[in-house]
Amino acid sequence: MSEINWSENEKKAADEIFKRAYEREINSLIEEVRQKAIDTAEIDDLWRLHDFLSARRHEIDGKYDYRYSVLIFVFARLLKEGWLSLDELKALEPNKLAKINALARM
Repeated sequence: MSEINWSENEKKAADEIFKRAYEREINSLIEEVRQKAIDTAEIDDLWRLHDFLSARRHEIDGKYDYRYSVLIFVFARLLKEGWLSLDELKALEPNKLAKINALARM
């Protein structure tokens, strides 16, 4: 993919969009962990919870990459996974929006 330029307004919007998706996913994870913790009755349950959290941390840390060179791909993945809606991305220029939408449909 060719170099993508981000205007200052797009950078500001992208930052807000990125943070919003991250908060949604983290809040969902926290709720899921609360439910799993309630069901924890034995030490094996606790170790499964630990393993689950370790895997999710690795996944989330890898997914939320705020480098402008990969942000189109990050937004496409977040759109595909449901952490963002297409409407939230409308602050981006149409060219970027079209690329994100196309990638999310793959």
